[in-house]
Order: sequence, then C-alpha cells, then structure tokens
Amino acid sequence: MDLRLLDYLKRILNSRVYDIAIESSLDRANKLSNRLNNNVWLKREDTQPVHSFKLRGAYNKMAHLSAEQLSRGVICSSAGNHAQGVAMSARRLGCEAHIVMPVTTPKLKSDAVRDLGGHVVLFGDSYSDAYTHAKELERRHGYLFVHPFDDPDVIAGQGTIGMEILRQHQHPIHSIFVAIGGGGLISGVAAYIKAVRPEIRVVGVQMTDSDAMRQSVEAGKVVALPDVGLFSDGTAVKAVGTETLRLTQELVDEIVTVNTDSVCAAIKDAFEDTRSILEPAGAMGIAGLKQYVAKHRVHDQTLVAITCGANMNFDRLRFVADRAEAGEEREALFAVTIPEKHGTLKRLCETVSERNVTEFSYRLSDECDAHVLVGLSIKDRSEIATICDALTSQGFATLNLADDDLSKEHLRFMVGGRSQRVGDERLYRFEFPERPGALMRFLSQMHPNWNISLFHYRNHGADYGRILIGIQIPDQDLESFQEFVSTLGYRYTDETANPVYHLFLR
Repeated sequence: MDLRLLDYLKRILNSRVYDIAIESSLDRANKLSNRLNNNVWLKREDTQPVHSFKLRGAYNKMAHLSAEQLSRGVICSSAGNHAQGVAMSARRLGCEAHIVMPVTTPKLKSDAVRDLGGHVVLFGDSYSDAYTHAKELERRHGYLFVHPFDDPDVIAGQGTIGMEILRQHQHPIHSIFVAIGGGGLISGVAAYIKAVRPEIRVVGVQMTDSDAMRQSVEAGKVVALPDVGLFSDGTAVKAVGTETLRLTQELVDEIVTVNTDSVCAAIKDAFEDTRSILEPAGAMGIAGLKQYVAKHRVHDQTLVAITCGANMNFDRLRFVADRAEAGEEREALFAVTIPEKHGTLKRLCETVSERNVTEFSYRLSDECDAHVLVGLSIKDRSEIATICDALTSQGFATLNLADDDLSKEHLRFMVGGRSQRVGDERLYRFEFPERPGALMRFLSQMHPNWNISLFHYRNHGADYGRILIGIQIPDQDLESFQEFVSTLGYRYTDETANPVYHLFLR
C-alpha cells in the first residue's frame, strides 16, 4: 500500500469526530431501487446535528489543535455548512470562532452560525471574497484558519463516512457516488475505500457549471474557473485544493456532471423515499447515481449515494418543484406555431389530447400565425421525438424546448408578447447576487443610450436571482456593452439568437 494512503488510513481510524458527530444511518431507498432495478442505499449525512457532513472534518481538525492554538481562536470562510461545523466545534472545544460569510448569504444560514456562538463577519459577494478577507483577518489577529477542504485532518474527518459505509454494509458494493465541491469529502471517502476495498468504484459528481475538479483532473493541475453556477451553493467552488486534487487523481474512478433539473429531480426522489428535503449539494450523489445507471444500463448492483446536506431554504422549494418534473423527464416543453385559421387550435388540442397538459399559453402573432407554448407529461425522454412527429404531421412547426433554460426559467412565467418598438434589442439572462443595490449597480453603470425594453425577475428563495433583460443597443455600441457586462462580474448568457425569443417575445 502507498505510504501516503496508509497515512490517511491511520488518520481516519484515529479521527475524533464522534465527540460531536453521529454515525449516520445507511438506509435503503426502496422506491428508487425499484424504479432503477438496482439496490440503492443512501448514507444519511443530512441527519448530522448541523444537517451536513462538514461537522466531521471541522471538528477533527480543531480537536487536534493544542490548547495554545485554540486560545488564539479559529477563523474560516464559508457560505453555510462548514461555518456551522466550525461554530459548533468551537463551542464544544471552548474557543472563539470567527466566520467570514459573503454578504449574499441567506439570513437563515448566518443566523444559524450566530446561534451556535460564531462571530459572523459579512464580506464580499462570493466565497472567494470571503476567503480572501478571512486570510487577511488570520494574518492581522493571529487566528488559526480552518480550511473547508484542503487539509489532511479535515479530509480524514470526512473519510470516516467511508469507514462507516463499509462497516454498515459488509456485502458487495459496486459504486459509491460522492458530490464534489472543493474535494474534501470525496478525497477522504476514496482514501478509506481504496485502502480497504479497492474493488469498489468511487464516482465523483459535479454540477455542469461548477466542475473545477473535473477540469483540474483532465488538465493535471488546479484549474481556477472564472465563475461558477450558484444553484448548488454547497459545491460552488472556483478552485479545488492541491491535496484534494492529488487524491482525486489517484483514487477516484470517474467524475460525472449533472445539471440543475436532474438535481431537482433527485431532491424529489430523496423526499419520496425518506420524507427529508435535501439541499442541492446533498442530492447530487443521487443525481449522479441515476445518470450512471442510465448511461451504463446497470441492474441488480448495490449503489450508495452520500446525501451530504439538508440546509435548504424553504423558499427555494418553489423553484425545485418547477424543475423536478423536467429533471425526471416527466414533462416536455414545446413551442408550436399554428396557422391562424378556423379550427387549427382545436386540431392542436386534439393532437395532444391523450396526454396530460401541464402548460398551454397561446398568443396571436400576426395575421398568418399564432405561437403556443405547450407542456406535456411524458414517461421518459424517448417520447419527445414521437410528440414532435405527431405535431409536425399536422402541419405545425414544432420546437423542442426540453433543454432551453430561457423557456423554463422565464418565458413560462411571463405575460405580454411581441413588440413592434424594439429595434436593436438584445436579450440576456443574468444571475444577480440577492442583495440590496445589486440591480441599481447594474442600472447606474449602464449607458443612458441603452434602453431596457424587457425585464423579468423571479425570486427563487436563494442567495441569487435570475433576471431576463431586453436592452436596445445600437450595433456600434455592442463592443462597449460587452466591456460593461464583463466588468459587472455577474454570470450571464446572451439569448438574442434563441428561437424562442423570436417566436414569443420579439
């Protein structure tokens, strides 16, 4: 056995997590198992005292500090789960904990840290801003920094989860699915599994828009992403650690990426089996497991997903419910253009009458055509082509919107229609931090000649908002507008060429 792997095995076996953490249960997901024709087990880290696995690594790191180090106080940067783990550990060990959190952190999470005795400092719009400020406070006051993932003792603490899985399920296990943010959890789990049962596959799961570890493994070095998606805030890490990258490269068999819809569907799956509501990061393992089964067509295998967190804002459930059906591929969305003739709307309804209609929005376009946004229940994605064929055979031009975020996030919730007064209009989707002044910052920096011609915002109960904006920009100003949006630092998508925009909005 590699000496470094042996060292991690010893660290895991000697971890002091059980002073404060529980041995979480390994529960069979009966409904999911039956549906996937595999034996699916959930390692329930969402049931920890702070509803996340982060408590293990934070406490193990702090429990190995000397009395002199603890007396100086500890500091960390976190958007939620690690912060709660550090605060609870500090209370147990009798030291002060200073937690730097982005100002965009929901009050629910910052209040939870305060309730545990942590001194909260709000700074910056992102985790990266908070991290930089925490390191500055560390230098200024002599605090000891507790890293959320790139530390051997933190990794070893998370590795106790792998140890428990093998103790709780002593029969064959084919694969274990682990969410990846910075890589601390999968590094610890993989270190123990590969040291004791190397035949078990360890599969990492990342969001498609936050896949720093996957890109780093492919590049053979730490790759820093310019920005990350914010839906799964628990794994929204721009750069992984050097030690977690090394362990992932050596020990992890595969990394799969999942999208927002599939994670929402996984949250629903977990609820149906456990009656617990996972946060997005907590459901990523399930989403990756389902994707793995579909891709490799495996059956009768024993598969384990670590449900690593359940710190979910209640208001986010509206968004999750909206997208879960699409993620489970139980709903398909279409844009259908029909001739504006007597009886065609009735003929469209007859064509889809055998299916449950989830959405039906009709808008007269001109004297010749009308456009209809249609949502239909389906059993699986293979039915989409059949529906398209049925609609086109009736002479209806049909556009499949199953993967179109503009339609799912904005169009289906909008009222209004096309305008004849929007020359030079361009359409953009932005993700704004959910904080006072974010919109004003955008508007105050905008050139006075750029007129806003469309605006749609919908609160998702998260620490960011999704906004659709139409802006009239003369061609000669396009270069300066690109410079403007680049300086904002907000994640955005240019939707000007999206056919849905031209069908329904322009």
